[in-house]
Amino acid sequence: MTSGFLKRIRGYFAAGLLFLVPLVLTMYIVSWLFVRLDGILNQQVSRLIYHFIGSTHDRPIPGIGLIALLLLIFLVGFTVRNYFGRKLVTLSQWTLSRIPVIKHVYGTLHQISDAFLSDRRETFKYAALFEYPRKGIYSIGFITQDTKGTVQKILGEEINVYSIFVPTTPNPTSGFLLFIPKNDVTILNISVEEALKLIISGGSITPQEKNEQAKIKKVFNKAISSDN
Repeated sequence: MTSGFLKRIRGYFAAGLLFLVPLVLTMYIVSWLFVRLDGILNQQVSRLIYHFIGSTHDRPIPGIGLIALLLLIFLVGFTVRNYFGRKLVTLSQWTLSRIPVIKHVYGTLHQISDAFLSDRRETFKYAALFEYPRKGIYSIGFITQDTKGTVQKILGEEINVYSIFVPTTPNPTSGFLLFIPKNDVTILNISVEEALKLIISGGSITPQEKNEQAKIKKVFNKAISSDN
């Protein structure tokens, strides 16, 4: 009876940890991000507001820095989408590309940002499975394109390869670029998002196939329509 009671206590304790740990960590990360992002412009904007209303307070206004930062990002995005904004971006990129050291750092960061933050959805076309780093061991990567240019010319027409990005776990922003023959690549029937979840989670999240996702979406939409 005592062992059964202790087993239940351990089970309750484990269930409590499973619920609280991700919740507390999520709240901590969100709070940390909020404080860091809010602190970028908080003091300057708070002072401007106090000066505008004629107040002598100097206490930072919580959240005002984050709002100002979001507005600034929006305004910059709006500006660079216009004709003169695009000209300004082109001029700044041309200037930075002429400065030693800075041109390499900026060029690399710009390419990474363009790959992960741009509106172009074709950066990662498909999730794929292939043998890597040796025969009998399999890895998941993302097909970026049918390889062209110098690499394909060196391999010749008899060897057609995919350019595949292999991300690391749990940080998918770093990884390796591989050129793998198309015959050795199996395209997976899962979305890029599901494959990323699998990689980031270290294999603990099982991805759903596209046809299963379609069935779930169909049932969900049917339930909504029936409620209406």
